[in-house]
Amino acid sequence: MEHLIPAWMLIPFVVQLLFIAVLPLTKLGEWWEHNTHKLLVSLILGVPVAIWLCVNGMSHEIEHQMVYDYIPFILLLMALFVTTGGICIKGDLKAKPWINTCILGVGYLLASFMGTTGAAMLLIRLLIQTNSQRKHKTHTILYFIAAVANCGGILTPLGDPPLFLLFQKGVPFQWFFSLWLEWAIVGALLLGTYFVVDTFKYKKETKEDIAADHAEQVDMTMSGKINILWLLCVIAATMFINKTYIPAMGAEDAPFYLKLLREWVFIIIIILSMVTTNRKARVDNDFSWTPILEVACVFCGIFATMTPALMFLSQNPLPVSEPWQFMYCTGSLSAFLDNAPTAMVFHATATTLPAASGTELIAGISPALLKAISMGAVFFGSLTYIGNGPNFMVKSIAEQSGVKMPSFFGYMFKFSLIVCLPIYIIVQLIFCR
Repeated sequence: MEHLIPAWMLIPFVVQLLFIAVLPLTKLGEWWEHNTHKLLVSLILGVPVAIWLCVNGMSHEIEHQMVYDYIPFILLLMALFVTTGGICIKGDLKAKPWINTCILGVGYLLASFMGTTGAAMLLIRLLIQTNSQRKHKTHTILYFIAAVANCGGILTPLGDPPLFLLFQKGVPFQWFFSLWLEWAIVGALLLGTYFVVDTFKYKKETKEDIAADHAEQVDMTMSGKINILWLLCVIAATMFINKTYIPAMGAEDAPFYLKLLREWVFIIIIILSMVTTNRKARVDNDFSWTPILEVACVFCGIFATMTPALMFLSQNPLPVSEPWQFMYCTGSLSAFLDNAPTAMVFHATATTLPAASGTELIAGISPALLKAISMGAVFFGSLTYIGNGPNFMVKSIAEQSGVKMPSFFGYMFKFSLIVCLPIYIIVQLIFCR
């Protein structure tokens, strides 16, 4: 028997989002900076939700969300964070617009094959170091979040969690390569507009800053190369340690340690990475656990409080049927909910719709709707700091390095809604009507 979720159970989730968005702007901003306080808020809001679900016979839902969604989500991010955090790419290149654009372009290319988190963690410190002498650099980090931490990951299931879940639902691995034109156009528009903006910003730098940037160049070097092996192990584990290749993992009565086999492998890889990496590589990389702990604390509350929100949405589906509607609805919710479960909700909604005669279904839905859900989940994750896991990590690393980042709403109104959203609308009008 399905338990109906009352609308008032969405309040804790809304409050959680408001805390993330508003507290940094108030006098409590300094208090909110501590990860222990973020965790405290998550527990105060999340624990009562969990208790209410358990008391009302929905313990399975909160257990699945926290044990089989949240833990894999965090451990995958942590594995990518630790392995790429052990690869120290040192260098202080000339912070010219074309060089910055090339760094973003390389990250955009890598994101689909090593994950948006892996690509972002690999290159963010090089980008920050390269621009350390420039005064105008916040825009560079914002474009990096959009291009590398989000949009670049749409070509394979490795790129972003929602695509991996769709892969688990039966979408062929190679199908995502069919989105190459959408990927290329979004990348060209993001990198092209960034080059124009950075060229304008570069001209506003003082002669002293430009001279310092030219004088303090350091050739690129790489240390901690053993982590390339561990990173490949993370990618391989993500691809092959799942119920598709190990059916016993998907059995209903499988013990939790077998269902979480991939996560145990992630833990082993994390330990091996920490043990085998030269300590100097992490010191030179300014490696700190703070960014990933911040993500863990914040998303603990998000995952717990959004459980009834997702259930409410599945019980009260939005009246959508056209591809463009699926793209915008999936995208809008992905910007504020975790994009992986949001993609699953709309995939389930799409399976209830009749397909046109002669249409070959993929994972139970039409290719047009699958494309719309994939684009919405991946692209629109860049609209807020919480739309995708690496967004918060990039923000935290940049702030640790002294880069002034906009607030939650500042990011949206000064960047994502005026730069990213128009690009996504253009792509929707071309490919997703």
